[in-house]
Amino acid sequence: MTTSPAPPASTPPVPPVPLAALLARRDLGLRLLAGPEDVPLHWVHTSEMADPYPYLLGGELLMTAGVQLADPARYVERVAEAGAAALAFGVTPVYDTVPAELVEACARRGLPLLEVPPRTPFTAVARAVWRLMAEARLHELRRVTEAQRSLATAAARPAPVPAVLGALAARLGGRAVLLAPDGTESAAAGREVPAEASRALRDLAGVLGPRPGGPASASGESGGLRLAAYALGGGDGLTLGVATERRDPGDRTIAGVAVVLLSLLTAPHRGADAAVRDGALVRLLLGASPAEAAAALDPGPWTVVHARGGDGTPFAVADLAASLGTALVETEGATGAEETDPTAAPGKAPGEAGAARGSGAAPASVRLLLPASSPATARPGWFLGVSAPAAAGDLPAADRQAARALRRAEATRKPLVHHRPGGLASLVDPDEAAAHARTLLAPLSEPLRETLRAWLSLHGNWDRTAVALDVHRNTVRQRITRCAALLDRDLDDPDVRMELWFALG
Repeated sequence: MTTSPAPPASTPPVPPVPLAALLARRDLGLRLLAGPEDVPLHWVHTSEMADPYPYLLGGELLMTAGVQLADPARYVERVAEAGAAALAFGVTPVYDTVPAELVEACARRGLPLLEVPPRTPFTAVARAVWRLMAEARLHELRRVTEAQRSLATAAARPAPVPAVLGALAARLGGRAVLLAPDGTESAAAGREVPAEASRALRDLAGVLGPRPGGPASASGESGGLRLAAYALGGGDGLTLGVATERRDPGDRTIAGVAVVLLSLLTAPHRGADAAVRDGALVRLLLGASPAEAAAALDPGPWTVVHARGGDGTPFAVADLAASLGTALVETEGATGAEETDPTAAPGKAPGEAGAARGSGAAPASVRLLLPASSPATARPGWFLGVSAPAAAGDLPAADRQAARALRRAEATRKPLVHHRPGGLASLVDPDEAAAHARTLLAPLSEPLRETLRAWLSLHGNWDRTAVALDVHRNTVRQRITRCAALLDRDLDDPDVRMELWFALG
């Protein structure tokens, strides 16, 4: 049995496109010259660089006309090392046919090689891939939506837990079990699985454990089945186990919905003290004095967490709170997914046009309050800023610490950043520093501030900043040049950089 972390997602990722589906498009006239046709394509990238390795992320269909193809064997070696899924070679105007050395090199490395005929522009291939991906994603979204309705209906039945397990097993075409902390099955639904798979599922549940802040999920394989285990957020150490023959992109999303529902259905009733704590937190966030709120709260210490991410669905926030082991959560803002043009690739320079995965959903901003004994851990899809432990009366200061930590997390693209106590910033009056920062940064728009923050955090490295912001390095250069002009500052001066870094905070 193999295991790996597999946290439930809130919406399915963009499904990859099978290369065979692209080859089946007769209008494109593509021909497979080497390698298998059963590889998945995650996106499309066009490059005429002699060595495209630095610009590849892996999983893409790389298209080229061989403008700078000097050493086919070396070129294929670098493309394969970068993790590209396949190579598409356009004949004419540079080559009349695909070079035999390129075909042989791809065959040796098992890298699929496609011939693109002269009548087929690269943009047509890219558009076809995006259309196939859009169709696959629409199918998955419909399947997930139907599953969500089915699970919600099951949760309203007289025996909701078995009903939810039954609906989940039916939607995933496998088995769903609710495991107690000792590994025994509390409830189960779906077809039977071999004893080996049942034992492996219990082992996965043991990996999670009941400790707050521990792994939220794990996955593995056994007996030809795909296994996954998810810790419920009810606090009783219960685990949801799932065994299926295959794993589709939307399955984790469906399982995530079931996790939230089962966590709510199996959680013990909240006592009066929890209701008092929630009321005190609400009063604090709405502007009550710390002393007034602290009178109703436990003395602590507490940890404040600021989070931004998710995809705008209510399940994302609920899953984050459950995985961190707290019900004290306030959502500052969340919006739904926005439609984007799948053929557009803003920020990419000609000759290096690429397309990135993503649903275009706006992030949610969340504040959570955790007991200091429950450590905050990184969660996929979220940026977290964590304060230092604080007594109830010091929560406003901890709230500001968490906000600053979140800004650093987003600027450096780190999933989790803890507040760093002390330092030069602690010697400056916060109000005066904030006023100075507002004045200094007033000429900059928010996109320019974000770019400047990331560029400074990465020590002025153009390529790393471009990767962090998912834009072309030339876009970074243009924005930084614009910042220097608007601020009328020399950004090569270390003193200027330090002042701007403190202002961006």
